[in-house]
Amino acid sequence: MSGFMHILGFIVFPYIALTIFVLGHAWRYVTDWKRWNAASSQFLHKDSLKGGITIFHWGALLTLLGHAGGMLIPQRIYDVFGVNAAAHNFMAHWAGLVAGVLMIVGVIWLLVRRTRQDRISANTTIHDWVLLVMLLIVSGLGLYNVVFTHYDVLYSVAPWIRSIVVLAPNPALMAPVPVSYKLHILSAFVLLAYSPFTRLVHIWSAPVTYLYRSYVIFRKLPGTKGA
Repeated sequence: MSGFMHILGFIVFPYIALTIFVLGHAWRYVTDWKRWNAASSQFLHKDSLKGGITIFHWGALLTLLGHAGGMLIPQRIYDVFGVNAAAHNFMAHWAGLVAGVLMIVGVIWLLVRRTRQDRISANTTIHDWVLLVMLLIVSGLGLYNVVFTHYDVLYSVAPWIRSIVVLAPNPALMAPVPVSYKLHILSAFVLLAYSPFTRLVHIWSAPVTYLYRSYVIFRKLPGTKGA
């Protein structure tokens, strides 16, 4: 990769993607709030959704937690708690393997479901197809890296991501990184930029308040039967 393309890919493009991610969600919420949801196809065919959506969501949750914990937290913090780089890499490998397998199985399940169920296929938008294909590409590249490359990202990819977050990008950290990792990262940023225009917006409306809201008390009205 030439110097210009390297700067474009690992300084300019990430900030373009993140800007679209933030502004795109804001724009979507203001202009299209009625469709700010998962657009679930459960009512079209419930049974075929159960397994795939559960597997996919567990894979997505583990992927987000794993990347946040492994990339955004410096190794020196892990060292304070007695987790050295070798132990960190060991945990990251197996966690990534489990998350990657779950993601691949879940996305393929959802793709096959939308392909084989006529009613669901007829109600699938181009955004749905593109989103599923992009999820398959990103998770497939991630799983490939976990299984076949075993590259140490703790002192290259991870500090580069943190440099992007703190607005002090250091593209030199990405120079020795294998191509498959670079493709995984760039495709993930493409997915981030595209997500505001898909059903993925519903992750911001997760009912987390259910965890701490007050109980709803149902009282029997005088003169009525039953609870």
